[in-house]
Order: sequence, then structure tokens, then C-alpha cells
Amino acid sequence: MVRPDELNKAFAAGDTAAVIAAGLAQEKARTVLDIGAGVGGLAKALSGRGYRVTGIDPNPEAIERARRDVADVRFDIGGAEALPFPDAEFDAAVFMNSLHHVPVDLMAKALAEAARVTRRGGTIFLIEPLAEGPQHEVMRPVEDETAVLDAAGRAVADAVRSQLLELRGNVVYQRHQPYADAEAFIQRLVEIAPSRLAVIEEKRDEVARLFAAGATTDASGGQVLAQPLRIYWLRVPD
Repeated sequence: MVRPDELNKAFAAGDTAAVIAAGLAQEKARTVLDIGAGVGGLAKALSGRGYRVTGIDPNPEAIERARRDVADVRFDIGGAEALPFPDAEFDAAVFMNSLHHVPVDLMAKALAEAARVTRRGGTIFLIEPLAEGPQHEVMRPVEDETAVLDAAGRAVADAVRSQLLELRGNVVYQRHQPYADAEAFIQRLVEIAPSRLAVIEEKRDEVARLFAAGATTDASGGQVLAQPLRIYWLRVPD
């Protein structure tokens, strides 16, 4: 059982993987679906904590890298709106900064699919950035996500209102993300969404300028961008 202070410590540290791991422990979940797994960072962190993780992402290149870099995790190629898994296959599902990458007209279907593949009484953790903060402002010239973030929030509200999911709570916390420099931040943007590359090439100087203005320096001399996140703690009804 998770210690009562573990969640508070994870929130204070802005450590999303630790927040999710503590929440999964509290819910006694063992099997986890990482929806929008990307290159496998969260899946690796959860697998290292003893969870049995499956990751899925529509980007074949990201999945190829995840399969290469992350042991003991199954990765599949696919979209959140059509999950290739049986009903009630997992104890829990996680969207970490991924629902807003689903096309707006498919967000409701993605949440319905997550509910379908999660067992009754199981948990869905959904983390989304807020449309504010230094990191949001630095990436705005490349992609202003305000509208899709708002749409993701509405999709969650609609899922709760329709009783597809139950809202157990939501918390806003600060993530402090370190980057070696502006170029590392730019490469991360491309890694998440390769379609951004052409815009980034055009806006590279502006992004670098905003990065220099918005980043703070940590104790090791690294550059850090703050980003407020909201985690929704959702339950699949019995």
C-alpha cells in the first residue's frame, strides 16, 4: 500500500511518473495500458516499478524506438480511438499528455475505448498541460495548443457527465522539465510530433529567444521550463 505522503511528495516534485505510480499502488493496479506511449518513457518508469505495462502509439517511428529501448514492455502501433485489446484487459489506463493529440472529433471515442479496455472499478489517469506557463509560451510559435487542450478538457467533462467515467478528483501541479539547451527542447517537440518539423525550421530563432527568456537555471546549471499540469483521477463504474 502506498504511504499517505508519497502522492504529496510526487506532486511537490512535479514527477508525473511518481504521481502515477503512487496512484496505481493506491488503486492496487498491476496491469497498465499507456495510451500515447511515444518512445516509452512512462512505460519504462512504470515497468521499473514492477507494473506490467503495455504501450500503444500511432507513430511507428516512436514505437520502433520504444521497442528498441524499453525491455519487458509490449508496444503496439495504433490510435486511442480504436484500441486493439479485449474488454476489461487492464487494471488501469493512462493518458499522459496524449489526449490532446487525438483528433478532436475522436476524443470521446478514445475515452470510451479506454473505459472499455479497463476493468470495472479500474482507474484511468489522464494528465493534460494547462494552456499557460513558460513551456506553453515557448512552444506557442510552433503550435498553439490552447484550442485542443480546451477540447480535451471538455471531452473529459462530457465523459463524466454521461457517466462513462466517474471523477474521483483532479489536481493541478507544476512540472519542472530540464533541457540541456533550446535545441534539446526543439528536438523534443519534433520527437513528440514529427509534423512540427517544417514550422520549427521557420520559427527556430523565435523559439530559442523565448526559451532563453522563459527558462530558469537549476543547481546543476541546466535549463528548466515550468509547465502546469492537471491530472484527472477517473474511475470506470462498476
